[in-house]
Amino acid sequence: MIMDALILAATDDTPGIIFDPQSDNFEINHRSLPENAIDFYNPIFEWINNYFSSTPGKFALNVKLEYFNTASAKQIAKLLLLLEKFNARTKVIVNWYYKPEDKDMLASGIRFSKLIPIEFNFIEF
Repeated sequence: MIMDALILAATDDTPGIIFDPQSDNFEINHRSLPENAIDFYNPIFEWINNYFSSTPGKFALNVKLEYFNTASAKQIAKLLLLLEKFNARTKVIVNWYYKPEDKDMLASGIRFSKLIPIEFNFIEF
């Protein structure tokens, strides 16, 4: 059974979320500075837990954020730790996109990659 997609349009404060199993597109984009990061990210964690209960073959998360605040950084770390949990049985890859001039976003991705032992690809765009 294929799960329903989780799609949330980006706003000024919240990222766009595209978790679409049918197209194999799993992406977080735009900016992440929601008023309550925990409330925003909890449905995403729930969706991922449900998705992995059906044991997919692979999962590549595309992170294309321009900016995220400290509260979001904690939730992104939590998201990556959740993916690490499933990495033992499902190949998990994080594609971390950054603009050439955005050294902070690249540095953030590198920090996450050192903390969480899953495969990271750093992609300039």
